[in-house]
Amino acid sequence: MSAHLLPAAGRTAVPWRNGGGVTREIVVRPEGADMSGFAWRVSLADVGADGPFSSFAGVDRILTMVEGTGMDLAVGRDRRLVDTPYVPHRFPGDLPTACRLLGGPVVNLNVMWNRGGSPVPGVEVLSPGDGVSVAGGPTALVVALGDSAEVAGLTLGRHDAALLTAEPVTLRGTGPVAVIRVGP
Repeated sequence: MSAHLLPAAGRTAVPWRNGGGVTREIVVRPEGADMSGFAWRVSLADVGADGPFSSFAGVDRILTMVEGTGMDLAVGRDRRLVDTPYVPHRFPGDLPTACRLLGGPVVNLNVMWNRGGSPVPGVEVLSPGDGVSVAGGPTALVVALGDSAEVAGLTLGRHDAALLTAEPVTLRGTGPVAVIRVGP
């Protein structure tokens, strides 16, 4: 079993092109890939203002609001009300997407992947309390959305993450924990 700690404190806030927020990359594959060359990418984004989302050709995304009141998204011609925390919303990243905040800034967990490349990721938000078993392979990323979590001998603070491979592990946490399952 392999478990690698990805602390929140080490992440750099990168401003969006439109100035409406910042993103903090948690993990990207292949490692070191830029925004045009990733197979998959997971980040936390602070959305501080209404405005458009960046378009990513050939990319799909899963957005999960983890803090805030919510957003009204226009994705292409569809409207999506994102006003319940911890509910994943999947949509094409290359459709024009506009955001209207419902009551102030929000923080979103973003999972993005190239269409037709690696296997499609899955996002699940758990409230593990005293423990729940989580499959580790081929790759699972655990992100503490509450105050803390414990997995594979690692203690995670708020927004810390652990990249896991191999056999199942027990996950414990105070508050919600996101589990993202992806390919190699």
